[in-house]
Amino acid sequence: MGRSRFPDYLNEMAERRLSVGIVMDPIGSITTKKDSSFAMLLEAERRGADLHYFEQSDLRLVAGEARGRSRRLTVRDNSTDWFDFGEQQDVRLGDIDVVLMRKDPPFDMEYVYTTYILERAALAGCLVVNEPRALRDMNEKAYTAWFPQYTPLTLITRSMDDLRAFTAEHRRIVVKPLDGMGGKSIFVVNKGDNNANVIYETLTDHGSQFAMAQVFIPEITEEGDKRILLIDGEPVPYALARIPPPDDNRGNLVMGASGRGQPLSDRDLEICEQVGPVLRDAGVIFAGIDVIGDYLTEVNVTSPTGIRELDREFDLNIAGLMFDAIVGALG
Repeated sequence: MGRSRFPDYLNEMAERRLSVGIVMDPIGSITTKKDSSFAMLLEAERRGADLHYFEQSDLRLVAGEARGRSRRLTVRDNSTDWFDFGEQQDVRLGDIDVVLMRKDPPFDMEYVYTTYILERAALAGCLVVNEPRALRDMNEKAYTAWFPQYTPLTLITRSMDDLRAFTAEHRRIVVKPLDGMGGKSIFVVNKGDNNANVIYETLTDHGSQFAMAQVFIPEITEEGDKRILLIDGEPVPYALARIPPPDDNRGNLVMGASGRGQPLSDRDLEICEQVGPVLRDAGVIFAGIDVIGDYLTEVNVTSPTGIRELDREFDLNIAGLMFDAIVGALG
C-alpha cells in the first residue's frame, strides 16, 4: 500500500464479532456488481457480523433515544439472488456496534433529520460511519471551498447575473446543483449558449436557491473524472477514472461513462495529504474525492462508490480495509 498506514489486508487480523447496521435505499433495487454498500455488507458477512438492515422509514426517536425496526440480513455475492431477510425486531441503535449510513442523496431535510437520529445513536455508544455531524457539514460540492488551493475557480450563488458574468469571463463552465448525485442536472455551458438563461433559471429556481459553477477542466474528456477513495484519511492507491462517453460531458458511470483504474499520481497524493487528515479528524472513516486533471472538484462523505470496480481490477478488498479501520476505532 506504499505510503499507507494500513496493515496488509491479506493478513487476517484478530476480529471481534460485530453487530453492524446499515441505513440504505431498498436493497432489492441495487446493482450488486457496482454497489459499494453491498461490498461492505459482503465483508461484514465474511467477518461473521450480525447484520441489521434499515431504511429511513425504520428509524425514529423516542424520548431522545434512537431506535429502529431492524430486519436481520444475510447477503451473498450472487447477481440474481443476493440477500435474505430474517426476523424483524425493535432495537436501540446505541446497542449496535457500528451503523453504516449509506442512504444516497438527494441531501434533503429528510436526510438531515436522519442524521439527528444517528447522532443520538452515536451519543449512546454506536459508531456511525460517517459521523453524523460531518454528514451534515460536508456538502460534497460546497465543501471543496475548504481547499481552494486545489480546486478550479468556483462560484456558489443564487444570482443568475453572477452566473452570466462568470460564463462571460471564463467562456466554458460547469454548472450543477448542490444536492444532486450521479451526474443529475450537471450542465456544461459555453459563452453565447442560448440555453444558458433557462439553465440558470432552472438550477437557481429563478434566484431562490444556490447553485455551483466551476471553470471547465478539459482533461475530463480524455483522462476522466477520477474517484479516489480514502479510509480513515488514507487513500487507496488506485483511482477509478470515469471517462465520459462521446455524446456526453459527464464522468458518471450511471450516465454511461466507462471506468478505468489507474495508480494515483503525485498530484492526487498531494491533494489526499491535505484533505485526508481533515476528514479523519471530523470522524469520516470512508470518503470519496473527485479529481479532474489536477483539481479537486467534489468531496463525497455521504455514500461514495467505486469499491467493486477497483476491487475487481486490482484484486483489492477495500471494504476489508474499511472494517479494519472500524475495528480500530471501536478499540
